[in-house]
Parts: sequence; C-alpha cells; structure tokens
Amino acid sequence: RVHPHATSRARASSCPGPCRAIAFAPSPASARPSAKQSSRHYPRSSLHPRPTKPSAAAVMLPKAAGSLLARAGATASEALFGSATLGAAASAAPRSAARGLMTTVHSPGDGRTRTVTLIPGDGVGPEITNVVTKVVGALGAPIVWERFDSLSGSVGGKTATDVPKDVIESIKRNGVCLKGTLFTHINSYKFTDSQSLNVQLRKQLDMHVNLVHGFSIPGVPSRFQNLDIVVIRENTEGEYSGLEHETVEGVVESLKIITYEKSLRTAQYAFEYAQLNNREKVTAVHKANIMKLGDGMFLKAVREVAKNFPNVKFEEMIVDNTCMQLVSNPHQFDVMVTPNLYGNLAANIVAGLCGGHGVVPGANVGNGIGIFEQGARKTAVDLAGTGKANPTALLLATSMMMHHMGLHKYSDRLEQAILKVYTDPDSKKLVTPDVGGTGTTVSFADAVMKRMSA
Repeated sequence: RVHPHATSRARASSCPGPCRAIAFAPSPASARPSAKQSSRHYPRSSLHPRPTKPSAAAVMLPKAAGSLLARAGATASEALFGSATLGAAASAAPRSAARGLMTTVHSPGDGRTRTVTLIPGDGVGPEITNVVTKVVGALGAPIVWERFDSLSGSVGGKTATDVPKDVIESIKRNGVCLKGTLFTHINSYKFTDSQSLNVQLRKQLDMHVNLVHGFSIPGVPSRFQNLDIVVIRENTEGEYSGLEHETVEGVVESLKIITYEKSLRTAQYAFEYAQLNNREKVTAVHKANIMKLGDGMFLKAVREVAKNFPNVKFEEMIVDNTCMQLVSNPHQFDVMVTPNLYGNLAANIVAGLCGGHGVVPGANVGNGIGIFEQGARKTAVDLAGTGKANPTALLLATSMMMHHMGLHKYSDRLEQAILKVYTDPDSKKLVTPDVGGTGTTVSFADAVMKRMSA
C-alpha cells in the first residue's frame, strides 16, 4: 500500500520558521507546545507495507520528548548532545544536519533514473508544470518525464469525454504521476453519463484516497497562523458516483453510493496516517443525522477502525458544524476523514484558510500508484497566459512526490528553498500577486532555484 505521509515529527529539519521541529529536546511542560503545534512540515510519502502496531514506547516517545527548538538552525545532533559540542559542525554542514544523524541505507538500484507521468492539464497547468520541470532539472533529481500534453478537458471548446488508454497505462507502468487540473465543463443536465477526466482517472486507477495538507507558510498572509490540517477523503464513490437520471420531466434522482468496504479502507488509511505521523486526533465528518443509512454506514466503518488505534483521539462532527468550526476555530482540527463530497468542501476551505489554491499540495493514493497535484483543484483559466500563476502548490506536491519515491534529499532541498523564498526580506518582489507579491510564475521559480544552490 502507498502511504503519503508527513515527515515524522521526531525527525530534524533545517526548515526556517515554524517548519522547525525536533522531538529529542525536552522542555518544561509549561513551555512545551503540543505535538501538533510543534511541527509544520509538508507531506512526505513513501512506499511501504502496511505498518505493524508500534510498541508503547515508540508511540509515547514523541509526546514525552517532543519540543520545538526555538533557535532556528538547531539540529538533531545538538538536541541529543548539546549545542556547545556540535553547533559548529552543524553550521558547517547544513545539508548533512537536515538529514539527522542516521544515514540513508538504500537498496541497490534506488539511485536509478525514474520515469514520472506528467499531465500538464488545462488553464495555468502548462505554465506551472513547465517551471516545475525546470526546477526539478536544476535540482538534479533522477527523474525523466513521460508527458501527455494533449490530454485536456477543453479541446477547442469541446469536452474530452475519455482518458486515453495510453495515459492510464503510463501511470500504471510508472506508478507515479504529477498532474495539473483538467478542466470540467458544466454540461447540460441531459448529458450526465460521462464523468470528468479527473474523476475518470481516480476511478479507473482506483485512487481511493485523496489527501490534502493545509498548513501556514511564513510570509503568506492569512487570517489564522500556525495551521496544520490534513483532510483525507474517500475518492471514488458518494455523490461522485455519476448515477443521475430524470424519472419524469422536472424530477431528477441523483444517487449517492456509500459502501462499507470503501469507507473502511478510507478510515484505515486515515488512522494509519495519524499513527505514522504522530498526529493526535482524527475527526470523522458526516451528516448521519439526516442521511442515516448512507453516512451512517461511513460512520460505522470509521468507528470500527478507531477501536484499533487507542493512541489516536477520535471525534465525530456533523459537516455543517465542521464548516463553521473551520472558519472560526480551525486549530482544533488535526486529521479529518470524510466521504467524497464533504472532503472536497473541507479541503477547499482549508486551502482558503492557508492562503488559497496556489499554496496547498495534495495527492491521490491507490495500491502502488500515487498522483500528485494541487490540493485545491483550480484550472484558473482567467490567469492563463498572464505569467502570474502561483507554482507553490505544485512545487510542494512535487516535493511530496519525491519523498514518495524515496528521493528524500532532493525533496528536502526543494521544500527548504520554497520556504526561504517566502521568508526572504525581498519576498514581495518574488512571490505572485495571490499571496501579496508583485512577482511572476517565472520569478518565483527562479528564486527557488537560486536558493536550492545556496
């Protein structure tokens, strides 16, 4: 099973600002932030088998020892052995420090060049993917692209109704895809038998989990700071089942399909994610007070899974209350698990809270396949050709993708370079207008590449 997961909160990182987290330096209880507050990492992901339940000691260690080191640039070595002993060495070797103490022991062939399926998408997608591939090339990551520029939901103003077979085969063969959003027309109600290209990809490849990680980025203006929310959404059924018909003129039935099996695997993924990433709580979002059978089935599955994870807090929340709570008190949320439509709504609210669709990464996960994209899907047709589209979300999704592929060093460098741009004193000249800057898509990408080599 593929699990996209955030950096362990016990692992050192050399990211500036609130991204900085070390789990080895104890601090007085009065000064210690919660485990959730002490980490602001981007999702990292890797292939691994279903995890076994950790020992009690392994589960308790981050909570007992976790603390945010206030001094920027501190390392895991300093936390373990003292800054006086290793501070100078850490300063001399920042990239080594970012890895922590232990070296990566790779398997033979792990350094080979990998092929990744690339779907530029519509709207600003081609512009953004072009700078992303340029950044990956400058990074020196062992990645080559298998591009499908012709796949579009808006070809000559007409809707492309099917994903070509060669695209599906490419993703199956490569196991990894980077994707721009594909445009979806709002068709006449008489043509509901065809689904959007985005939905077709999820269903044909059984990408049964969608994960969106919203977090505050230093320098990005927003109403709330220090947010860190993960939305995990069932990705193939519910209101997206595509089963609609007009029974008699003026009366339409739209079927919402909820199955116990798919609800169960989504819940299992959410709790595994929480356990693997030292997350404290999972919130199940539902409307079982009204849809007692459909959402009741989903809630039943989540409750069953929750029993197997006693170290993860579990709560339930009705979807309308969830939306209100997200915009009034978002810090209460950690990991959210939802049926299909509710997750789409919640993820977009989270993206808005964190700075908009241009800064939040996401992933779609299946068995042995990962598709990485913006967390809040928006083609931004109105921005196409202006050079003002924000590439941050897709760059962060690329960082997430590289962790998924085991290319941790490259992912770390990209992640840190992005943060450095936003915290630069001259960031307003570098970042795009949607986050308060006067820069362009290209100026931002150039700034990231400059800081990768610094």
